[in-house]
Amino acid sequence: MTSPGTDTELIARVVSGDRDAFDGLMRIHEDRVFSVCLRIMGDRENALDATQETFLTLFRKAGQFKGESALGTWIYRIAVNTCYDQLRKAKRRPSEHLPDYLDPADPSAEDAMESAALRPDIEEALKALPPEFRSAVVLSDLEGLSMPETANALGIPVGTVKSRVFRGRRLLAKKLGNQTAT
Repeated sequence: MTSPGTDTELIARVVSGDRDAFDGLMRIHEDRVFSVCLRIMGDRENALDATQETFLTLFRKAGQFKGESALGTWIYRIAVNTCYDQLRKAKRRPSEHLPDYLDPADPSAEDAMESAALRPDIEEALKALPPEFRSAVVLSDLEGLSMPETANALGIPVGTVKSRVFRGRRLLAKKLGNQTAT
């Protein structure tokens, strides 16, 4: 991650139309945004789409960043909202992806995929969580955000985050066969 001063400087330059600054913000945040999207969406292709849409939204709405939170937290909020929107659209219009063997490899995504990879059983358990629990668990437990940062990223009170993380952890424990988890 970068220092808050660097993020603030870059976003100010993006607002003034500096595309190099936008590229810099993307390089700084893209791996973590992809990781969040992958864990919420549960599918590489959908996560790539959500990541791309997150950065398009960031570019279009850069002027709306007020600096009330860290830029990374604001970007997480955009990513989570983008994932929610795409999950809602997918429920209305289910589609099937092409088999992986028809999808050419994306060598630049391999490092991000490796860093975002989870054990298959954990991935499946995360997919089974309701989206609001999944996003709270992903941001707090997997991305390491504090409860206030997670609350800010999700746009909900800290108490709601604590409840969603607690309930999400319980559902994960049950799904993974750890019945003694509280």
